[in-house]
Amino acid sequence: QVQLVESGGGLVQPGGSLRLSCAASISIFSIYTMGWYRQVPGKERELVASITNPGSTMYAESVKGRFTISRDNAKKLVFLQMNSLKPEDTGVYYCKADHGRFRDYWGQGTQVTVSS
Repeated sequence: QVQLVESGGGLVQPGGSLRLSCAASISIFSIYTMGWYRQVPGKERELVASITNPGSTMYAESVKGRFTISRDNAKKLVFLQMNSLKPEDTGVYYCKADHGRFRDYWGQGTQVTVSS
């Protein structure tokens, strides 16, 4: 079955960096658009970044210039490099696999906390 497992979250100071990884157990990984979403308590989950194959990317305005999404189709991995982190980047980050026509898949999430 399809599984998405995020890793790399943690506590970081403002201005610091983190690299999130999502490992996908999926048969035909390359056909999926992959995305990173984040959620804070009381708010809707919001799109942070997405990437197609080949790597056409989209970013939320709040993270443009600071975050970079990438994918490794051979290893079935998607990454989110987060630089110049701000306290407002705090949240649970989820990996999403979007087939485009059928059901989407979500990981369990990884906590990112940006604080002094």
